[in-house]
Amino acid sequence: MVKDAATLVVIGGGNMGAALVQGMLREGRAPGNITIVEVSEARRQDLVRMFPGVGVASVVPSCSDVIVAVKPAQVAEACASAAAVGASRVMSIAAGVTIAAIERASGEGVRVIRAMPNTPAVVGMAATAISVSAACTDADREWARELMECVGMVIELDESMLDAFTGLVGSGPAYVFYLAESLNAAAMAEGFDAETSAGLVAQLLSGSAALLQREPQHARQLRERVTSPNGTTAAGITVLDAQRVHDALVAAVRSATARSKELGNA
Repeated sequence: MVKDAATLVVIGGGNMGAALVQGMLREGRAPGNITIVEVSEARRQDLVRMFPGVGVASVVPSCSDVIVAVKPAQVAEACASAAAVGASRVMSIAAGVTIAAIERASGEGVRVIRAMPNTPAVVGMAATAISVSAACTDADREWARELMECVGMVIELDESMLDAFTGLVGSGPAYVFYLAESLNAAAMAEGFDAETSAGLVAQLLSGSAALLQREPQHARQLRERVTSPNGTTAAGITVLDAQRVHDALVAAVRSATARSKELGNA
């Protein structure tokens, strides 16, 4: 359960910012102890309806703790605005924006954490990596971990690994959805209607993920259990190997990781 404290400000009321607020409320944080800052008037109206009792503002109020949930290009401005009204601890969830860049934007005396959740945060099943600045204490680590655990699992990594985490886990849901698209197309090509194929593929992925959660170290063994010699699955896997799907996925992660590094150097 999230401990209630002084008002936490979330800058950015988009999908990820809203998912974090929903998670905190679900875990017991009082609505009155959260303020969302959102520049879009229409979105502010949506947030008021979505989160009764949560503060919704157009500018950053006086605060000490801030989560920055805006696009990478907007992080520096958001951090400077937060620091100007007293923020002493900032956690950014923007891809590629380094701790050093956040520290420069925030100024002296602000402790900085980077967190990288992925989009399953919206259903409370994110995988998040956090990295902390040298100025952070164990209490800051606990604060960040507790907040991000509201939307899923959390690991702490050295910042040097965050780009790889982004390439694998941050972008990973898109790879899974790409697979789902392809399987849906295959199902319809074999005669299933769109609604039936979509339901079957969703259950296929959900059930397979549940097995993998039970035995996370044994993806290869799980695959081999399904793949009887000279059977139907073996015929399918032979095609995937021939098309170098394994290599394509490895290359996709490598490319996404490289792009994350580029964003950090921009």
